[in-house]
Amino acid sequence: MRALWRQTRSFSPTAQLLMANQFAINLAFYMLMPYLAAHLADDLGLAAWTVGLVLGVRNLSQQGMFLIGGTLADRFGHRAPILAGCLLRTAGFTLLGRVDSLPALLAASAATGFAGALFNPAVRACLAAEAGGRRVDAFAAFNVYYQAGMLLGPLVGLALLALDFAAVCTAAAGVFAALTVLQWRALPPHRGRPPGQPREGVLAQWRTVAANRPFLLFAAAMTGSYVLTFQVYLALPLAAGAVLGGDGSWATTGLFTVSATVAVAGQLRLTAWAKRVWTPSRALVRGLAAMGAAFLPLAVFPWAGPGLRLAALGIAVAVLAAAGAVVYPFEMDTVVVLSGDRLVATHYGLYHTVSGLGVTVGNLAVGALWDYALHHRALYLPWLALAATGLACAAAVRRLSRTGLLRPPAAARQPVPA
Repeated sequence: MRALWRQTRSFSPTAQLLMANQFAINLAFYMLMPYLAAHLADDLGLAAWTVGLVLGVRNLSQQGMFLIGGTLADRFGHRAPILAGCLLRTAGFTLLGRVDSLPALLAASAATGFAGALFNPAVRACLAAEAGGRRVDAFAAFNVYYQAGMLLGPLVGLALLALDFAAVCTAAAGVFAALTVLQWRALPPHRGRPPGQPREGVLAQWRTVAANRPFLLFAAAMTGSYVLTFQVYLALPLAAGAVLGGDGSWATTGLFTVSATVAVAGQLRLTAWAKRVWTPSRALVRGLAAMGAAFLPLAVFPWAGPGLRLAALGIAVAVLAAAGAVVYPFEMDTVVVLSGDRLVATHYGLYHTVSGLGVTVGNLAVGALWDYALHHRALYLPWLALAATGLACAAAVRRLSRTGLLRPPAAARQPVPA
């Protein structure tokens, strides 16, 4: 904790605020979201397809609108979309605890999703701007706060559920309301465009980003890493359920806790070590390969006894979390490098849109492969496919690095005339 505190204090007050902001965002979000499906099904008595619709609308309104959020941040500054996103999530979470009709639930779910699309690209772009040449260290500290919020949120939500789900929603909305006020007072105002630089239209912004071929190739290459990370919510819980049956939910909670704890405890050390021994591109390549290798223990013991399979699950989650901690700060820094420090939020917005679509397609494939593997007693297949995905991502990033496509754009490398 001392190392985290020292590193946090080494950045500007605005960067410190953004880190604390992300902790609070995840704390409030994970207080509520893990228990929303049960509330909809058990408390409100909604059919399973309706529960899926409400949750799907939230995910679609966030993943599908990241580009819009990033575009707004680049046009109007980082402050406005961050404030709007926090305010909108305050309203959305308040509604979720007080309404029971399907249209109102869909509206509240869409509001919470779009709120994330507003503030996520803006927060990352603002942090990158504040950190300057120390972006990797800034994103490493940022990820500690991010993971800590994920770790504590479900515990706080579980305690509040002793009252009722409305209390969880009220508390989560209160966190976002406080964030709105705090950031309204503390975030710096939009500095405006440099003198003589005309404002681009939205389509011009999008054309600029869409024409950035190295960035698009990097976004495509990294998509598989998000599919791998998401398996903490999909394939790994399925594996825990296959081992323990009805008690699988307890193992799932334990796996989620291990993942967040490894990231919180190891992020700063792993980042410092990776910076010392590798270049950024090598850190990405080796981290991605390790993310894929995390699933190999599960492929080795698909039909072993419960003890061995649970141990393999624990190893997989720990290695996946540690490897992801290596990748994340260098990944976020590379997006800024490839943007040439221009339209950074729009680049982040498109990057997360691409990864969100990739996760959707990837999860469909993993789910189908899991069903096939169960039917044919070939449970090693999903794990080998996931391991191959990590290796393919590593190979793709290595290829981009070796061909010089992960360097700053030529315009960004040119010296400014005296």
